[in-house]
Amino acid sequence: MTLCLDTYALMELHDRNPSFIQLLDEEWVVTDLTLTEFYNVLQRKHGEKTADYWCAKFSHDTAQVPLPLLLKAMKFKITNAKQNLSFFDCVGYVYAREHKMKFVTGDKEFKGKEGVLFIK
Repeated sequence: MTLCLDTYALMELHDRNPSFIQLLDEEWVVTDLTLTEFYNVLQRKHGEKTADYWCAKFSHDTAQVPLPLLLKAMKFKITNAKQNLSFFDCVGYVYAREHKMKFVTGDKEFKGKEGVLFIK
């Protein structure tokens, strides 16, 4: 089964967390919005060169998200407003569900949700 990684998972891969390294042997994708969020986090923490490098490294595994799915993700975020979910994570989660993928995260807000592979 193909996996859909969130920014948390990408950061753990970047940091070489042994719990996440196994994901490199799996088939996975990242939404284009998740990749932009990942770029932003890396650019703030490590600078533009590092962000450019990692963005290029993961860009071949990027999936574009069409407007109808973005709207569905916004509805999911609104419906789950009490959980204070990130819009980027909602997009990844809804994308994964729509494409019958597992959504990979370590964000506690998604622990126990259907279709989530939670790794801490």
